Amino acid sequence: MITSPAWKDRKYAVLGLARSGRATVEGLLASGADVLVWDDRAEAREPFAGRSAIGNPLEADLTGYAGVVVSPGVPLNTHPIKPHADRFGVPVIGDVELFAQARTDLPPHKVVGITGTNGKSTTTALTHHILKQAGVPTTMGGNIGLPILEQDPLPEGGVYVLELSSYQIDLTFSLDCDVAVLLNITPDHLDRYDGDFQKYAASKSRLLTMQTRGHNSIARFTDARSLGNFAEGSIASILEDVLANRGIAGEEQADWPSLQGPHNRENAAAAIEICDILGLSSGDIRSGLQTYPGLPHRMERVAEVAGVAYVNDSKGTNTAASAPALAAFDNIHWILGGLAKEPGLGECEAELSHVKAVYTIGKAGPDFAALLEGRVPVERCETLDCAVSTAAAKAQAGDTVLLSPACASFDQYADFEKRGDHFRALVEGLK
Repeated sequence: MITSPAWKDRKYAVLGLARSGRATVEGLLASGADVLVWDDRAEAREPFAGRSAIGNPLEADLTGYAGVVVSPGVPLNTHPIKPHADRFGVPVIGDVELFAQARTDLPPHKVVGITGTNGKSTTTALTHHILKQAGVPTTMGGNIGLPILEQDPLPEGGVYVLELSSYQIDLTFSLDCDVAVLLNITPDHLDRYDGDFQKYAASKSRLLTMQTRGHNSIARFTDARSLGNFAEGSIASILEDVLANRGIAGEEQADWPSLQGPHNRENAAAAIEICDILGLSSGDIRSGLQTYPGLPHRMERVAEVAGVAYVNDSKGTNTAASAPALAAFDNIHWILGGLAKEPGLGECEAELSHVKAVYTIGKAGPDFAALLEGRVPVERCETLDCAVSTAAAKAQAGDTVLLSPACASFDQYADFEKRGDHFRALVEGLK
C-alpha cells in the first residue's frame, strides 16, 4: 500500500467504495488522515464503520477539507458533487492525484503515463512487460491492473507505468510524468464532455501540459491538437518519426506474435521509445516485444477450429479501434454491433476489402446491416450466440471469425470483458 505523510491530519471525503475507492480510504487512514466515506451500498460502507466517519459528502459541510476523492466513473459534467465541492473551494480529485502527491515520499523512481483513445492498455502492458523482462522494478496501474494506491511502493530505480483515461486525467493536477504518451485522439465518451470533442481532446492533452521542463513527451504529429499542448521545455518525440527512424518493418513485427496489425506497430513504437528513453538496451527491448503475451479482449486469438481462427477483440468499442483489427486479417467473418458511439462505419470503411461476411448484433445491428447490405454478405443475428454459430457454419479453413464490434457493450453486457468472455465460451463450445 502507498501511504504519505502529506495526508496526515488532513480531511478527505471519498465518494464511491469500489476497488479504487477502498484502496484510497485504506491508504489515507494508514497515513493518519481524517476520512469521510460514502457509497450508496450499505455493504460497501460496512468495512469502514468505526474506522472513519460515514456520511454523504453531498450533505456535508466541506470546510477545511483537502479534497473530495471520487471514482473516475463519476461524470463531473452532470454529478452534483463538483458544484457542491466548489462551494467550499475543495478540489475534486482521484486516486492518481493522491499518488502524485505521495511521490516525494517514495524511493526515487520514474513515472510513465500513457493515454489516448485507443491502444493505451496494450502500450501500457507492453511497456511494463519489457521493463519487467529486463529486470527493472516496475508495476502498472491507473486504468489497468490493481488500483495504484493498493500497490506496494517500488524500490529505488522503479518505474510506475500508468494507463490514464480522460476521466482520470480530469481528476489529476500534479502528476508530472517523466515520460508522457498521447497515442491518438478520436471521438469517444463525448457524453462526459457535453458532446464537445474539443473538450475531450483537451482532457487527454492535459497529461502533457502537467509536465515540467526536461521531461519527455511522445505524441503523433498528425494530431495537431496534441502538438500545441507540449509543455514548455519538454523533450518531444513524434511517434511517426519513431516509426520511420527506428525502421520498425513488417518483417520484424512478424516476430511479435501478440502484436500484429498496423495499430500494434504504432503501440510497439511508443513502447520502444519509452523504453529507450528509460535507458534499456535494444536487445532487452526486442526480447520483450517477442515475448509479450498480449491482453485479453484485444486481438486475442481464442482458438482455431477446423482451420478457422477465432479472434476476440471485444475491446474494439469504436470504429477507430476496430479498423486496425480488420486490417490485420484477411477473409474475415466480422461480428459487428452493440451500442454505437458514433454514426456510420468511420475508419472501418477503408478496411472492408478484408471482410468476407458480416454478422450484426445488438442495438446498432440493424443500422450496420442497412449500411452494409449489397456491399458484403450480411446476417442479421441480434445476439452473439447466433453470430458465432452462423459464422462457424459459413467460415472455411483459412478464414478468421473476428469479434470486433466497433460499439460499446452496454445494450447486452455489463462491459466489454463480459462480452469477450461470452465469445470465448461460445468458441470453446465449437471444439
